[in-house]
Amino acid sequence: MTGTTGRTAGEDATTAELLEVAREAARRAGDLLRDSRPADLGVAATKSSAVDVVTEMDIASEKLITGLLAERRPDDGVLGEEGADRTGTSGVEWVIDPLDGTVNYLYGLPSWSVSIAVRKAGETVVGVVYAPLRGETYHAVLGGGAFVNDAPARTRPAPPFEQALVGTGFGYLAERRARQAEVVAHLIPRVRDIRRAGSAAIDLCDVATGRLDAYYERGLRPWDLAAGDLVAREAGARTGSRPGEPASGELVVAAPPGLFEPLQTLLDELGAWHD
Repeated sequence: MTGTTGRTAGEDATTAELLEVAREAARRAGDLLRDSRPADLGVAATKSSAVDVVTEMDIASEKLITGLLAERRPDDGVLGEEGADRTGTSGVEWVIDPLDGTVNYLYGLPSWSVSIAVRKAGETVVGVVYAPLRGETYHAVLGGGAFVNDAPARTRPAPPFEQALVGTGFGYLAERRARQAEVVAHLIPRVRDIRRAGSAAIDLCDVATGRLDAYYERGLRPWDLAAGDLVAREAGARTGSRPGEPASGELVVAAPPGLFEPLQTLLDELGAWHD
């Protein structure tokens, strides 16, 4: 039986609590980003290149989330993109991307999100992705299915390879982007088309909801993929890296069974896992 939050009857109270806190934190942070976005964004710092900027709002979003966690879950560990790094004592760790799709946010494009995952013993058990300008919240609990705005989410059935719509993304450093462009050049004649939206968390959720047939990307960090990976898997997708390996920064591949296998094999042959 599923209630208004998409919880199943088999969930324990702790997992239910973690899901509720994650949903609340993502909603508050996403609403802050949406409602307080200044017309002329100031830049607080730079990351790996001039393209990869950290805005003042990005940092404010992480502070809001970590502040809420400090109140509700003070004994938990936290790993955040903008510097939050706390080792907890409870065995629970929160993995936070306070603004996935920073460049989209800067330019006023709608594909950005807040991504929050919860790990126990290194395994992701809760994932929440909130995309305010889509008006959608995606969430999943390990073994409990995936949901979009509390309605069940399912992947599309695997299409023939040549009819697959495949999402991807590119790194910020020029050398990596050049290598990724080579992979795309080999892949695009073999599939229906390629999409590049700019938020890995949303791309993974788009696989979960059938808006993409598949997605792959090299160079993601734990906070980029943790929540979306769980949502995709709970919606029926397979996820991984190179054959036999779990999704990682080396490579993330997500697709329904029947499409996942040939896509993973081709990407491995094309060397999508290295620069």
